[in-house]
Amino acid sequence: MVELGMANSSGALSATAMSAAEISTSEMPTRAAPVCWLNGKLVAPEQATVSVFDHGLLYGDGVFEGIRFYNGKPFRLQAHLERLLLSARAIALEIPYSIEALTQAVLNTIAAAPSANGYMRLVVTRGVGPLGIDPSRCHAPQVFIIADALHMVSERVRTQGAKVIIAATRRLGADGLDPRIKSLNYLNHILARMEATHAGADEAILLNSAGRIAEGSADNIFIVKKGELLTPPVIEGALDGITRQVVLEIAEKLQIKFREVPLAPYDLFTADECFLTGTGAELIPVGYADGRAIPHCPGPVYHRLAAAFKEIVSS
Repeated sequence: MVELGMANSSGALSATAMSAAEISTSEMPTRAAPVCWLNGKLVAPEQATVSVFDHGLLYGDGVFEGIRFYNGKPFRLQAHLERLLLSARAIALEIPYSIEALTQAVLNTIAAAPSANGYMRLVVTRGVGPLGIDPSRCHAPQVFIIADALHMVSERVRTQGAKVIIAATRRLGADGLDPRIKSLNYLNHILARMEATHAGADEAILLNSAGRIAEGSADNIFIVKKGELLTPPVIEGALDGITRQVVLEIAEKLQIKFREVPLAPYDLFTADECFLTGTGAELIPVGYADGRAIPHCPGPVYHRLAAAFKEIVSS
């Protein structure tokens, strides 16, 4: 989600996180400004604003996709856009652009980005409406795209492995909010991520209401046991991740045995290998789970999958 600053005189919130008055520019590392597309046109970041009355801000009412781009090309764009449309349909949110128009908007945003490699967030909010959660009085959904750099973990973590914990916060069940909907309300995952931070870990693993592994706070999880790749099925509370699907396709091509199967914390603690996948995360090996060392990190299966993934995104 966008981080919002102070309201301006028009009652809108800036999509940039902090003003110069809050942090001296001399204290900030030099970096290229993000590129923003808002409701049909490219705009300067300071002009990329949404109203304080937008229900996406007030109630988390909206959907989004995170999309990586490599060498100036969006990765698995059509799969992301199809999932966006399904998420919107599931919450009865009508997106005011066709897939073709959204595709062109993404390409235009990438073309304007300062780097050929980066991350973009495509967001659709319910739009402006009166106070109160009733969405029927919101008549103009807002659509915006942000293209920027995103570094989920350090290179040290990518080479030596992440430390994960089992969060006390449980993944919301499909009977409450289906995990296939990428909604703007990420509080469930944020609370789990806060637990990881407080514990000095890199990531939190959420369990479902039955006590089985669902997913990470911002990624899917895989383990390897006796050379076989295992990951929880979507019905267990895992997002139907695009990168997750890519990894399964690579595994099939490399003739690595894999199964989608329910997993308990015991399976994680006794795994030979473990890694996380996601659009932002890409592939991240896991070295410790609740203080227990994972024997092979990064392991041989991870190395094969990561090398094949890098080849795909570089082509």
